Formats: sequence, structure tokens, C-alpha cells
Amino acid sequence: MPQLDVSSYASQLFWLLLTFVPLYLIIARRAIPRITEVLEARQSKISDDLKKAAARKEEAETVHAEYEALKAESHAKAQAMLKQAQDEMAVEAARRNATLSETLASQNREAERRILTAKDDALANLDSVVAEVIASATNKLIGEEPAGDEVQRALQSVSGRAVAGGRG
Repeated sequence: MPQLDVSSYASQLFWLLLTFVPLYLIIARRAIPRITEVLEARQSKISDDLKKAAARKEEAETVHAEYEALKAESHAKAQAMLKQAQDEMAVEAARRNATLSETLASQNREAERRILTAKDDALANLDSVVAEVIASATNKLIGEEPAGDEVQRALQSVSGRAVAGGRG
């Protein structure tokens, strides 16, 4: 192999220095500063973007906190309005129940009064109905119509005994 030949080392070193040094100087003075500039610009852009992202994140957190506070406040207001509506409905229901109770009690008293009136009327007419029944039964049994005052006396004597017998 020719590169391992000791007699050609001097010429290889010369050409190495002749090509390597200018290439090194070109890279060191031109390419590396440009690469460094690009890397620094990239790092600066990344830093700026991170700062903007952090600022937007803070802004978003602030907006989110305001939203949560507004949401909680609205929820509390809605609960208060709901409670107030329920209370109003309860008061209205109690008022209606009281009115209905009064109406039903009044109707109940009126019905009881009508029942008592009807009972009194029925009891008052009972004597005449019983007298008619007795007269009709007597007529059918013995074939004679009893006199009006005889039926009344018999009825009074029986009702008097029933009242007296009921007390005894």
C-alpha cells in the first residue's frame, strides 16, 4: 500500500497541510459562525415561543378560573332562585290547602245540617206514615177502617211505652 510507504510520508504531509489548513480555516471562519448563528436564532425562537406559551397558559388559567368562578356564582344563584320558587310554591300550596279545608268543612257542615233537617222531616212525617200504615193494615186485617183519632191514640200509647221502655 502506498500510504504506508515511508519514502512518501513527506509529500503526504505536505499535501495534507496544504489541503487541511485552508479547509479548516474556511470552516472555522465561515461555516461555524453561520451554524452558530442559526443555532442561536433557533434557540432564541424556541425561548420566545416558550415564553409566549407560558404567557398564554397563564392567561388561559386566569380565564378558566374566572369561568369557574362565574359558573359557581351562576350555580349558586340558580340554587337560590330554585329554593325561592320552592318556598313560594309551598306557601301557595299551604294557602290553597287552607282554603280547600275551609271549603270542605263548610260543605261538610252544610251537608250535616241538611241531613239533620231531612232526619227531622222524616221523623216528623214518620207519625203520619205509621198512622197510614196502621190504618191500611187494620183495614186489610179486619176489614174496617179505624177512626183517625183511634190510630193517633194507639200510636201515642205505643211510642210513649217505647220511650219509657227505652229509658228503663
